[in-house]
This record gives sequence, C-alpha cells and structure tokens, in this order.
Amino acid sequence: MSLKGKRIAILAEDLYQELELWYPLLRFRGAGAEVVVVGSGRTKVHNSKYGYPVEVDKSAQDVNADQFDALIVPGGYAPDHMRRYPAMVSLVRDMALKGKVVAAICHGGWMLASAKVIQGKTVTAFFAIRDDLEHAGANFVDVEVAVDGNIITSRKPEDLPAFCRAIIAALGGEPKCPACNIPIYAGEPWD
Repeated sequence: MSLKGKRIAILAEDLYQELELWYPLLRFRGAGAEVVVVGSGRTKVHNSKYGYPVEVDKSAQDVNADQFDALIVPGGYAPDHMRRYPAMVSLVRDMALKGKVVAAICHGGWMLASAKVIQGKTVTAFFAIRDDLEHAGANFVDVEVAVDGNIITSRKPEDLPAFCRAIIAALGGEPKCPACNIPIYAGEPWD
C-alpha cells in the first residue's frame, strides 16, 4: 500500500478525540502521504479531550481544496468548534464539491452537516448525532464504515482500521472488489 504523492488534510480544533486524529495521521504518513494538520487559525496548538497537544501546520484560511487529495475530520467535540469557523466549513464543502475524498469519524459528521454535503448521502457516525445528520438530509446507517461516492464515514475509534482502509482504497492505494466496491485488503500487523 502506497500513498506516495498524496496530500491529506486532517482538521484539528480543541477537544479532538486522540485516536481519531493520530491513528490516521501516523498511518497515512507511514504509507508515504504528506499529511497536513489544518486548524482554524485561532491558535497554533490544539489540545485533545484529555489534554494531548497537536501542532497545526496550516490555517484553513491559508489552504484550499486544490492542494489536497483528501480531508479527514476527526471526532470528539472538536467538530462543534470547527464549524464555527467559515474557512474550515468552506474547505470541507469545496473538497466535497470537487469530488475529493472527504472522511469523517464519530462527531466529525457535524462538519459534513454544516458544510451541507450529505443531503441524500448514506453516512454513519456516533449514534448521538444521528438526528443532526438526518436533519441535514442524510440516510443514517449503523455500520463500521459507510462509503457514498467521495464521502467516507465511521462511528468510533474501534472502526479506525476499516475507516483508514476505505480512505486508502478511495485514494487508489488498494484494489476494490468489482461486485461490492469493498477494499480487498491483505492486512497490516496493526489491524
């Protein structure tokens, strides 16, 4: 599996869920992708729910959708803060409208709802935001990972291996089954 030459944005704000940010960041860097942590511009460091810091590489005001192949929205309560910054919401919307991979896990679905990119899409998320996603016009399903076009969603940290496999497949890093569009995956020691 190689993501060499791919550029992936991971959004960050205070109260992010540690695993949902760090697992994809390290997994994709290890696969050769350039991973850029994008923040609101409010501060250079954001702390997780338990105080673990992540340093921001770029502000959402200083990047655009053309610079990335994929965007990931981790969960925790960070998405509730992210959606208060128009540049962050616009980045998600622009990525989705350009057909780029937009992936959200857990409460990350809030950003997809605020960006208005899930109308008519099949998505999953942490069960507590189901109503929010359905009110935004999405079809909610309780599955490990949902892929609808360029939108990829998962529910919780336990789903991270499947979530990352789906992102890798969408970026062309793994073959997919022609009958069901599910990644054919040989596995990694950490999955």
